[in-house]
Amino acid sequence: MESPHKAIEYIITNSEKYAEAKANRVYIEQFLKSKRCMLMSETVGKSVAAAEVDALAHPDYIKLLEGLKEAIEVEEKLKWMLTAAQAKVEVWRSLEASARIMERTTQ
Repeated sequence: MESPHKAIEYIITNSEKYAEAKANRVYIEQFLKSKRCMLMSETVGKSVAAAEVDALAHPDYIKLLEGLKEAIEVEEKLKWMLTAAQAKVEVWRSLEASARIMERTTQ
């Protein structure tokens, strides 16, 4: 089994990337609301429902949704890689504890 130090180092070096990815995702989610309102305000002479339909179908809104998809993908990949690194540390700890127990019982 590889050293837990590599896993811990991975967590340390990638936690900032994860935080940035999550911040980007949340920003885009919030900006989508603003963008929808901005696009709806450009619609003149239509009902609110019709203006919302136009806004949600607007190419700029669709582009933001694609950006959200990418942001979620980056965030989720980092999240699960960090989770895997944490699991490696836990496995190492369990193996070490088991080895200590075995050592005590064989003495």
